[in-house]
Amino acid sequence: MWTQLLRHPKASHWHVTAAALSLSALNAAVCAAPVVLDPNLTVSTVVSGLGVPTSMAFLGSNDMLVLQKQNGVVQRVVNGVVQGLPVLDLAVNSASERGLLGMALAPDFATSKAVYLYWTESSTGADTTAMSNVPVLGNRVDKFVWNGSSLTFDQNIVRLRAYQADEGQPQRGNHNGGVIRFGPDGKLYVEIGDVGRRGWLQNLPNGPFGSGNPDDAFGGPAPDNAHLTGAVLRLNADGSTPTDNPFFVAGAAIGGEVGANIQKLFAYGIRNSFGMAFDPVSGQLWMSENGDDSFDELNRITPGMNGGWVQIMGPLSRIGEYKAIETTAPYNGLQQIRWDPSNIANSAAAAQAAMFMLPGATYSDPEFSWKYGVAPAAIGFLSGGALGSQYDGNLFLGAGRTDLDDGYLYRFVLDAARNGIDTTLNPLWVDLVADNLTKFDGTESELLRFGTGFGIVTDIQMGPNGNLFITSLSNGAIYEISRLQVPEPGSMALVGICAVLLGVTRRRLKPRPEFC
Repeated sequence: MWTQLLRHPKASHWHVTAAALSLSALNAAVCAAPVVLDPNLTVSTVVSGLGVPTSMAFLGSNDMLVLQKQNGVVQRVVNGVVQGLPVLDLAVNSASERGLLGMALAPDFATSKAVYLYWTESSTGADTTAMSNVPVLGNRVDKFVWNGSSLTFDQNIVRLRAYQADEGQPQRGNHNGGVIRFGPDGKLYVEIGDVGRRGWLQNLPNGPFGSGNPDDAFGGPAPDNAHLTGAVLRLNADGSTPTDNPFFVAGAAIGGEVGANIQKLFAYGIRNSFGMAFDPVSGQLWMSENGDDSFDELNRITPGMNGGWVQIMGPLSRIGEYKAIETTAPYNGLQQIRWDPSNIANSAAAAQAAMFMLPGATYSDPEFSWKYGVAPAAIGFLSGGALGSQYDGNLFLGAGRTDLDDGYLYRFVLDAARNGIDTTLNPLWVDLVADNLTKFDGTESELLRFGTGFGIVTDIQMGPNGNLFITSLSNGAIYEISRLQVPEPGSMALVGICAVLLGVTRRRLKPRPEFC
């Protein structure tokens, strides 16, 4: 059942796996051991046996906090060992893509000890997977304080939509986003998916039912508290709104609850994302974005950006392909039946004209996209030469499904201006689209392949030692990618390796039993 759900064309990205991991699935993940393609690098397991991990944060060189999606537990891992009791246990609703999702340490963590968590609250006071057991505003970002052994609640930062129960459809729990990051400006950036809403922030000025009609039973289509979705929020560390936000003036002019929410926006028109990171060189924000069946994206998020969803995914020049894929079996449909894909415009000009543009908003095409979905998830940057100078400043992207390469790890080299990817590495990328042949097909992504077998990747971070750390939700593990240590000439380690190789040669590579 797990495999069938995972491969269903309308199944979401990693929530099915998280909700239904079985022993056989875990064994399969172990057999598909992660590897990197550069022979000068190696992959080691920092910690395994975690319960559906989603995010990590380093307290020190061999000391980290790790979130567990399903049970709301924050674990401390020191020198690869999970420490005693959890440092925090929250009552979460983990149905579908809900749960304990995102974490960020305050920029002044050394003195404030502030830790921010994005999580989905259970309405029962206990962990649950029941779709309905969640408050309407059940996605929340809270500030906690670290005392050296545990996390203590300090204040709520923001509450966001979680409940999905739309007429004519089953209840859902996906498109919650959940990634939070502090930027180089010291502001907190919060990504929330569309949570199935169809309103202003999904580029439907009149909502799905026409002018004067709400989006659902809780309001909309204007971004009231129940429709502040499909966006990146930019907040002060105390949850207040920075006055230099791109729509601060526009929101003030509108006033009320809707205006206050518009003031919080950094970007909108976003379907859903599991990956967001700041470029350590330029300070610019990058994000992966999941399409429905077509045109997953890699975006550079500029202040006031309108990503175009639901009117477009992928470049505007590909509007015809976007509509064709989403209106044709087996992919037809955009999950929410109250805005049918037949409504997608027939031209780029018409699609752009249909968008909801706040004063000062700008639309821009993605920096890269895939014609058919490949389910991108976490992204992260590497800075410095720990893995080799060729990796300094590169962007890494992990998979949200295991269908391609048992969980790929892709590597992007940015251009000199760091505003896009370096297309000189592959002439097929000149149009900034990988024209793959069907969903989870790697055609035209071959030169992006950096690693395989990483499972569902929910976090990518550079560690204090400069190495790359990967959180795998499906493998229940955190991996470290480092440079292979070559023994010094004449060392006993080198002698041992030579002896092993000599023995293998003398045995003429006697076949080994296969365990996978």
